[in-house]
Amino acid sequence: MLGIETSCDETSVAVVQDGKKTLANVVASQMDIHERFGGVVPEVASRHHVESVTIVIEQALREAGVSIEDIDAIAVTKGPGLVGALLIGVAAAKTLSFAHDIPLVGVHHIAGHIYANRLIDEFVFPNLTLVVSGGHTELILMNQHGQYELLGETRDDAAGEAYDKVARALDLPYPGGPQIDRLAASGNDHIDFPRSWLEPDSYDFSFSGLKSSVINYLHNAKQRGEEVRKEDVAASFQASVVDVLVTKTIRAAKAYNVEQLLVAGGVAANKGLRQRITMAAEEAGVSLLIPPLELCTDNAAMIASAGYIAYQQGVRDAMDLNAHPGLDLLSY
Repeated sequence: MLGIETSCDETSVAVVQDGKKTLANVVASQMDIHERFGGVVPEVASRHHVESVTIVIEQALREAGVSIEDIDAIAVTKGPGLVGALLIGVAAAKTLSFAHDIPLVGVHHIAGHIYANRLIDEFVFPNLTLVVSGGHTELILMNQHGQYELLGETRDDAAGEAYDKVARALDLPYPGGPQIDRLAASGNDHIDFPRSWLEPDSYDFSFSGLKSSVINYLHNAKQRGEEVRKEDVAASFQASVVDVLVTKTIRAAKAYNVEQLLVAGGVAANKGLRQRITMAAEEAGVSLLIPPLELCTDNAAMIASAGYIAYQQGVRDAMDLNAHPGLDLLSY
């Protein structure tokens, strides 16, 4: 499988064998470009995808030691994401598919994050995935390949979004999530930030109130002329986020008697979350899969892995394949 991922600000192309063996996974990041803006600028991201995608395709094939004639199918992210960015990847995939008569498979971005775990080890069903990224915080139950049941989702800010907004309030450089994680490691969790549990039986998440609480804490301290130790704010904020994420995930894992727990998305790279959920899963007696850091952020190997399953299940897309910025995982 040739995988193509351009949903945000990474131009990535990968070659994956049998959905599990990564032969090449090339990522051209735009992080340095968007850092000066404090976030991703969609038009800028799209332009850089145009400049990079052909070069990255050639590099991935070269690193994998294969030619385009060796590719059995092309998997491409069709949504969700930035519409302009998605269109570049979809156009590149359709061009290759048409020119070389190769089957085309459109993939959901979050399905890709979930299947990044299959590049590490085989899935055991039923399993539960905690998806944590800049735009998504969800609990997804799977009873078989390609079958997704939504148990819970964020009602407002996603976990990664809350990290980025708190980071800006702390005047930390972009991207904010890794900066907070780094500061939290040397801070003290002594600030009583709220934990939103919602209804007793709910697996939904809410981080908007926590974000507002941190911003109000910083504002009030400034008004009183008090010095704030950023490390302690980061540690206290992260403790609140991780506490809610892990507690609800383990509760759902027990309630649905899952055999395996997966963590997926950019926030899966967070060291505080990785440490806490590893201990909690061990205590609960549940097998845990977390991708290595390079597979947590957006990459094309995960798209190829998810695309392989779809391809095996008979999914084929035609030349009218389009980008869907708000694509729903349950109906795609």
